[in-house]
Amino acid sequence: MTEPRTILITGGGGGIGRGIAEAFLANGDRVVLADVDADAVAHVASEIGADAIALDITDPDAVAAAIDQIAADHGPLEVLVNNAGILSLHGRLTDLAVADYDAIVRVNILGTFAVTQAAARSMIAAGTRGAIVNISSIGGRQPTPGMGAYESSKAAVDSLTRWAAIELAGSGIRVNAVAPGPVLTPMLRLGIPEGSPERAAWASRIPLGRLAEVDDIAPAVLFLAGPGAAHITGTSLAVDGGQLLT
Repeated sequence: MTEPRTILITGGGGGIGRGIAEAFLANGDRVVLADVDADAVAHVASEIGADAIALDITDPDAVAAAIDQIAADHGPLEVLVNNAGILSLHGRLTDLAVADYDAIVRVNILGTFAVTQAAARSMIAAGTRGAIVNISSIGGRQPTPGMGAYESSKAAVDSLTRWAAIELAGSGIRVNAVAPGPVLTPMLRLGIPEGSPERAAWASRIPLGRLAEVDDIAPAVLFLAGPGAAHITGTSLAVDGGQLLT
């Protein structure tokens, strides 16, 4: 049996973060969930048996301090999952407020960069041959009208994945991404319920005929963070039911 690893998952208060955390816990790992919503992340952590920290990933000093504290409390960080992101701000190119796009960039790009940087520094200092898995989106490769701000931020996450992978390979740190299509989180289920025209429209774009469940995403993250992916770095794995084929 392998030794438990120390895992940090950002955006841990939401549905995808929770599902990923449960997969790592089932694997025997130690999981720390981070989220800007302190109450939400504490609630999820208490329910699934993880640890929780309140963290604003757009604050580099807070991020660095959190990484140091995790290492002090749980041992060297071995896996980072950059799951935190803003999905709720949408608008067409001619309508979206610059301030809304700025908020998306600050969280989805700069926040992901800040946590990646701090985690990489920690892994290098500890001599840890760790893994980083970013949650991207197929939207970075296949645009949807009205979602361009979010999707362009995820294209940047894919680019950041490749940047980090080439620079950290010499330290034995692998960096990959999982790029889902639409995922049926509890929030999305409320927004496009079963039987709704919106759900049917999304499903019609997917060759496998359905939107992803959270349980479709977590195994891909677990794989890329594990020994079975020991020779994989710099890739973005689409988990989209074939939507990129259309």
